[in-house]
Amino acid sequence: MYVLSGWEGSTHDSKLLNDALIRRNGLKVPQGKYFLVDCGFPNRRKFLAPYRGVRYHLQDFAGHGNDPENEKELFNLRHASLRNVIERIFGVFKSRFTIFKSAPPFPFKAQAELVLACAALHNFLRKECRSDEFPVEPTDEFSSSSSVLPNHEDNNYEPIVQTQEQEREDANLWRTSIGSDMWRNAT
Repeated sequence: MYVLSGWEGSTHDSKLLNDALIRRNGLKVPQGKYFLVDCGFPNRRKFLAPYRGVRYHLQDFAGHGNDPENEKELFNLRHASLRNVIERIFGVFKSRFTIFKSAPPFPFKAQAELVLACAALHNFLRKECRSDEFPVEPTDEFSSSSSVLPNHEDNNYEPIVQTQEQEREDANLWRTSIGSDMWRNAT
């Protein structure tokens, strides 16, 4: 788990992500993997955002006759379902460390450090404590998905140089491919 603590809550998502990516020991996305991001982020390489302007929230699809009508809606429904799992993880964290259920009565710097300390403790307990009530789920580092990232990287691991527009266009084509595969497999 990567934790970036110390930013004000009103900071724009894109600014946080860019800061996390450029830090010396910053956020790294493993080869062939990606992160789900919400619509506060642009769709970009290794950061998969939902379609904007298309039904998204789970309650939008609840009830009879509210099934997805096209590949973009199906993509957004499944994206929202996965984001719901992520939100539940924050609930687990808050249940374990109840100090986060309300604003801690400490200076901002201490609060930022408290988040990091609790995240480290949480990870340690999940890895080392057999009686941990939140069991560790096995990870399969060699698993693959039918919707893998487009591989523009060769074996020498040189960074890809693209304009933001090229990166967004590639990411949008990748998202469209995933949505098309989902739609084809669902119908």
